[in-house]
Amino acid sequence: MRGKQYHQQLKLTAPWEKDAGYGRKLKTYRNHTKIIAQPGIVMKVLRRKRIVLFIAYFLLLVLTMLNLANYKWTKEPQQCNHQMRSTTYHGRSDIRFLYRPSLAKKRQLVYVLTTWRSGSSFFGELFNQNPEVFFLYEPMWHIWQKLYPGDAVSLQGAARDMLSSLYRCDLSVFQLYNSPGGKNFTSLGLFGATLNKVVCSYPLCSAYRKEVVGMVDDKVCKKCPPQSLRLLEEECLKYSTIVIKGVRILDVNVLAPLMEDPSLDVKVVHLVRDPRAVANSRIKSRHGLIRENLQVVRSRDPKLRRIPFVDPNHKANKKDGSDYHSIGAMEVICDRTSRTLRTALNPPSWLKGKYMAVRYEDLVENPVKILRNIYRFANLTTNHDIESFALNMTGGSSSSSKPFIVSSRNATQAASAWRTVLSIQQIKQVEDYCHHSMAVLGYERVRTAGEAKDLSKSLLTVSKL
Repeated sequence: MRGKQYHQQLKLTAPWEKDAGYGRKLKTYRNHTKIIAQPGIVMKVLRRKRIVLFIAYFLLLVLTMLNLANYKWTKEPQQCNHQMRSTTYHGRSDIRFLYRPSLAKKRQLVYVLTTWRSGSSFFGELFNQNPEVFFLYEPMWHIWQKLYPGDAVSLQGAARDMLSSLYRCDLSVFQLYNSPGGKNFTSLGLFGATLNKVVCSYPLCSAYRKEVVGMVDDKVCKKCPPQSLRLLEEECLKYSTIVIKGVRILDVNVLAPLMEDPSLDVKVVHLVRDPRAVANSRIKSRHGLIRENLQVVRSRDPKLRRIPFVDPNHKANKKDGSDYHSIGAMEVICDRTSRTLRTALNPPSWLKGKYMAVRYEDLVENPVKILRNIYRFANLTTNHDIESFALNMTGGSSSSSKPFIVSSRNATQAASAWRTVLSIQQIKQVEDYCHHSMAVLGYERVRTAGEAKDLSKSLLTVSKL
């Protein structure tokens, strides 16, 4: 008994069985494993872990947001062309512009849909002279020149895509049609720039003032300093109305994606003219339209069987070849015009209230009335100076000596000049190509050469539009 008591007094206690300093005896389980049961320490450890995890999560979130922001503002759009990668200029199609706040008010966008030799240069001046309008003259010319000899129909999509960029004041699209290794485009590098009131007026140039109505002298404007497209973009953004005049969109249906785009407010003014007068003017200016005539003629349907309108008493010469292409192009032009008119007669939702047809003959007969109608449609306000400009340009005493120069002339006389110039064979050929659009627009056909030359009889009737 005595030895047993001594043995109990000398019994050693294992370290894991000792009290942890708080005067408590640890509980022993069957497998002799000891579990620390001190809630104070456990809660402190858990709280520290939570804080550490929260801080780590917060830092990860901050780093993620910074990385995302850095991607949005610095990521450049990928280019497939090495030349474009080396270009230093990036326009409003740059991804950074996608994150800019949208404008509170939509711009009024107008496209003047027409064809060559329809009086479109004069018609465009009615917008070019307005101080509230940012006007562009034939911007798709650059596409046709760069992609020559592509046919007219195949180039429609590229022309529409250019319009989509230009209506957003993204002028960097011109760089796509620059010459390889060429310098960046400038304000004076755009087609028709030296006649543009925006390019030739303050703040881009001091030669003219936009609010003063009057034709621009291209010799004066050529002396203006060339400005970067970025500055021209900034000027474009100041305007509430953008008007683009073009002859290279052949059918209004090509514009459907733009007119359905909710971010754009596009209206179409369709300028039309008697196709026989158009053909006569095309023949007169055939040397300036050689490339365009070929591109349009290339779009003709090769399966169609055409009736040759040839005078058997006439000996063919080189001039007839040019005339053939000038009149042959009318087949494609009138076919596409007919498609536009069919759509306009039964307008889909995207065209309702956004289409207006203007006959050139009505414009020159009553310029002030038609001008006011056009401006009302485009949400513009006319004034005395612009109305006087329209009157002076259509009421001159001379005829046109240069086909591509806008000048004061007797426009009514010019509108019927085809009746005494074209042969009856040429007239019949144009009428065969264009009879559908002529019927819709109110242009009567002629039966004989004598009827064509009888200027006392009007060939205009009421348009169905």
